[in-house]
Amino acid sequence: MDPRRRVAGEIAQVIGGQLQGQLADQVKRRYAAWNDPRAKLDRRYRRSSRVLTFWLIVLALLTTVGTLAIVGVIGPGVGVGAALGFAGTAVLAVRTNLKMRDINARRRQLESAPVREPLPARSSAARLPVERLEDAEDTLRELLRQLDSAALTSVPADSVEQARATGAEASSAIRAVSRQLQAVERARDTAPPLDRAPLVEGVRRLRAQLDEGVDGYCGLVAAAGRVLAESTASHPRQVLVEATDHLAGLASALRELSR
Repeated sequence: MDPRRRVAGEIAQVIGGQLQGQLADQVKRRYAAWNDPRAKLDRRYRRSSRVLTFWLIVLALLTTVGTLAIVGVIGPGVGVGAALGFAGTAVLAVRTNLKMRDINARRRQLESAPVREPLPARSSAARLPVERLEDAEDTLRELLRQLDSAALTSVPADSVEQARATGAEASSAIRAVSRQLQAVERARDTAPPLDRAPLVEGVRRLRAQLDEGVDGYCGLVAAAGRVLAESTASHPRQVLVEATDHLAGLASALRELSR
């Protein structure tokens, strides 16, 4: 086979594989967005809103017919039918309105819940650290919920709130590094072979920063666990404060690097 054709075929295979991977990731993101509980409730709310608008239009028309029947423009039989139709339509309109209120209440509940980004692709070096981060976030949320209960622990509420805020800030900084890493990976995969070395090194460096950030976050989780275990001790606050300060410094450093 002609060497040029062979090289062209290999390049086409590499590009085709990259495009398939990118297309698969895009399809996964769109599928996840479509099946997101918030998106589902939004679609149901819009459908119910259109149905309610239809019932209101029907009520307006039936009201007009009833008014014409009262003033004698049309026969009384039509007026009776309009009255019966009005009653039935009013019931349907009220039910639709109650359904919209229920959907809206569920939307507000979901708005108060934490929103998570889709996980990186399985082939990404950011996948494993982000999975560790999500597990740590769930654990920290539960630990701080229990530490915030005056009936269970003697930890001051301001210490728990500071730990919660620092954890959220650190999580945001870690995810920013994750997005950077994924962007550099895409650049590495599309760059010519001779230009990939600096990008490979960039991926390695960002992965190290990502691991360091997740380790720091897990350190705060461990500190919160120790505080909860020793919550009846005389000074349980100090361990949590030290871990919070350490994670706050790490989050600040990650933000500076991401800029």
